Amino acid sequence: MGTTAGTDGEVAHAHAGLTQLLSRAIERRDPPLDGPFPCPYLPRRSARHLTVVPSPFFPGVYHALMDLNFRRLGPVFYRTRCEGCDQCRMLRVPVAEFSASRAQRRCRVRNADLEAVLVPSSPSAEKLALYRRYLEARHDGQMEGSELELRTLTGGSAVDTREIEYRVGGRLVAVGVADLEPQAMSAVYCYFDPDQSRRALGVFNVLWMIDACRQRGLPWLYLGYWIAGSPKMSYKAGFRPCEALGGDGTWTRLPVAPAALAASS
Repeated sequence: MGTTAGTDGEVAHAHAGLTQLLSRAIERRDPPLDGPFPCPYLPRRSARHLTVVPSPFFPGVYHALMDLNFRRLGPVFYRTRCEGCDQCRMLRVPVAEFSASRAQRRCRVRNADLEAVLVPSSPSAEKLALYRRYLEARHDGQMEGSELELRTLTGGSAVDTREIEYRVGGRLVAVGVADLEPQAMSAVYCYFDPDQSRRALGVFNVLWMIDACRQRGLPWLYLGYWIAGSPKMSYKAGFRPCEALGGDGTWTRLPVAPAALAASS
């Protein structure tokens, strides 16, 4: 899906204009905050969300909202606005430049027997059972494992939401959830069989989505929030190069540590 430089420039200009327009609209309306509630990422902290439901909604709106540090949950879009903390930063991967590390290449090899299919969001008893097993193994109590909760994760909005079903011999072992935009894909969630932890299916899901972005000609994969001090989010920064959204709205490429350079060789 090649495009000319002029066309790329026009697309980028239109995206920047839409992002600025949305930013001004949100500032004018000053939506109320949800919460406070326990922070799901950092211990002993409280979090608050600013939520919006844009109307009209059309392709490209969510991409612009992600560049304003928003995430999707069901029909609403939210960004954190926590007292005394601004560490939740959107992270994205420029897929054309991505180069798998040694560990990520090993992850591909371990999962060579997986069959992956991208399908429309389609809740089922099979997926709900897998989702509940996954949550039970995590033991963090942040999510309840209800059917409504799973349906909220996997759709419920105007965004084109798809699921990636991963199977071994026909048995479902993981499900990735992704939102599709004309110029980007967003990783929403991934749940998997806890007995398959050796496969690192969360990592493999991101690798699969990077490949899917390349095949579709999408320049960006958004990985959601990244917090430098959160161990559960550290794996996201392993997909290099990657860029973090700053408080001023600009993207900064994360530096590569010497250890990471050695591991990638």
